[in-house]
Amino acid sequence: MESILKVSNLSKAFSGVKALDNIHFELKRGEVHALMGENGAGKSTFMKILIGLLAPDSGEIVFEEQNLKNSKVSATLKKGISMIHQEILIIPELTVAQNIFLGREKEILARKGWTSGWLNDTSIDRKAATLLDEMGVNINPKSKIKHLSVAQMQMVEIAKAISNNAKVIIMDEPTSAISDKEVDTLFKIIKDLKAKGVAIIYISHKMDEIFQISDTITVLRDGKYIATKNASELDKQSLISMMVGREIEHMFPESNNIKGDLALSVKGLSKKDQFTDINFEVHAGEILGFAGLMGAGRTEIARVIFGLDKQDGGEVIIKNKLVVNKTPRQAIENGIGYVSEDRKGLGFIPGMSVKDNTTLASMNRHRNGIFINTNSEKASTEQMIADLRIKTADMNQKVTYLSGGNQQKVVIGKVLLASPEIIILDEPTRGVDVGAKFEIYKLIRNLADKGIAIIMISSELPEILGMSDRILVLSKGKQTAILSREEATQELIMKYAVA
Repeated sequence: MESILKVSNLSKAFSGVKALDNIHFELKRGEVHALMGENGAGKSTFMKILIGLLAPDSGEIVFEEQNLKNSKVSATLKKGISMIHQEILIIPELTVAQNIFLGREKEILARKGWTSGWLNDTSIDRKAATLLDEMGVNINPKSKIKHLSVAQMQMVEIAKAISNNAKVIIMDEPTSAISDKEVDTLFKIIKDLKAKGVAIIYISHKMDEIFQISDTITVLRDGKYIATKNASELDKQSLISMMVGREIEHMFPESNNIKGDLALSVKGLSKKDQFTDINFEVHAGEILGFAGLMGAGRTEIARVIFGLDKQDGGEVIIKNKLVVNKTPRQAIENGIGYVSEDRKGLGFIPGMSVKDNTTLASMNRHRNGIFINTNSEKASTEQMIADLRIKTADMNQKVTYLSGGNQQKVVIGKVLLASPEIIILDEPTRGVDVGAKFEIYKLIRNLADKGIAIIMISSELPEILGMSDRILVLSKGKQTAILSREEATQELIMKYAVA
């Protein structure tokens, strides 16, 4: 295949710290080239340079025989390079169609003369509907983005990138917020793009996806180029070793499966137009997995239990006490911790430091009267940074400057420091690399072994199967099954998920 993009000797430093050190990369037409590495390996910095968001310190980028060094985003888009960002970039008050074609309305409408400055939402809606239909995505183009789920927003981002008719599409964690059904849809889209000669740089921490979709794999580690291999030359274990520089065996820690007292009981829980008649129990020391497709109601149930949304019916019972959590503060006081799937919107405060975010939910533990015990704050934060392997310059670094995976670890650390007895983890390893996933899995299992009751929501079936003691399956807002660890399989979960 013919090369479309070549990168050589690329380097970039921030405040004297090298984020990229002499990187080499080659992309061919019609190829899916996976870029792998742990959080902090330099993947996002590399992609930001390719798209024109950052300028390299040295090195060369050649796209279709033209040097792209120091090109701006607008220039790279016009040349044919588009990107689906890990953090969703949308305008909530605009519609789906308006977001897809934002800034390109005149180009899409192709008007000339005195009418060229007029926008026609009907035409844009029609074009967006056609695009979404071709993608196999059921989203109303007239809906405002703010009314969509995170998974639906991700599909809109994918539609936006495809609509650019790009020659190269960078996909940074495109499946991090979508279920298996939507992943299948995306992979069909990718195959169609490949057939048209479009080249794709694919970044994901999901190993199964990488081997299913990739032709070539390049690995970065600590900002350095490690190797490029054909996907057929590697297996999961050898790829992990290249990424982390060590062997990781037994990805999912074993369960001692010792259940304690009943911690949480949900009876007939309902919320209009979202879910109906949900019933389950979680015991101390147990991990209950929530499985289901996009729109099944998993996150909506979690939000009600944590007091983010109001229930319309049913009961939430904690340790034999009926509770109604009207606010997250009440939920925290009742011993519930929650890690949201939307870490950017609900998980942390971007302008605050790692330390201030980590101790935010447990501040009462770091006070002497009206004063804050800074030594206690620092000690707790240092311990959490070490336990979760958070990569940060220091505890005073603003969370907004961390990689997505490290931001997620800060959110988990914040919840853990409040010492909850029940923890709801919504996509806890979204955007987290394989090495960090392993550490988070160990941490979750250790918390369960210490008697904490855990609800874990995940779109990754291997994760659900590997970590859960029991699995509650949801379909279209209804509970369709509760499966034991022994009887659960991917096929059985999917059977109930589409029921």
